[in-house]
Amino acid sequence: MLSGVCIGANDLSAAGRFYDEVLATIGMKRVFSDPRELGYAGADGRISLFVLLPFDGRAATSGNGTQVMFYAPDAEAVRAFHAAALRCGGRDEGAPGPRSYHPDYFGAYVRDLDGNKLNVSVSQENSSSA
Repeated sequence: MLSGVCIGANDLSAAGRFYDEVLATIGMKRVFSDPRELGYAGADGRISLFVLLPFDGRAATSGNGTQVMFYAPDAEAVRAFHAAALRCGGRDEGAPGPRSYHPDYFGAYVRDLDGNKLNVSVSQENSSSA
C-alpha cells in the first residue's frame, strides 16, 4: 500500500506557494511545515504528499517518465488545478479534457516549478461538469 509521495524542490518557499494554491483546488492543504519539507493532506488529515529539499543537498531534478497523479472531485476541479498551476508559474503539459486512455477519463497535465510532472483527473461518469 502506498503511504505517500515525495517531490524534490529547489526553492521550498516558492514550491510551498505553488502547491498551497494548486492543491487547494482538489481539497488538499498544507498541514506540516519545517525548514526542509512541507506536508499536504486531504480531508482525512493524513499527509500523502511531501515537498522537500533533497536530503543529499544536491539540486532537485524531475524524473523522465515520473509523474505524481491526483484525483479531482469533478471536471471543474481539474480545470481549476490546471489553471492554478499555470497562474503560479507551472508549465502546461496537456490542457484539461478527455483522453483516449479510458472512455470516461477527463484530466490535465502540468509541470511544477522544478519540472515535476503532475496529473489530475476525474472519471466523467462521476462528474456532471465534464
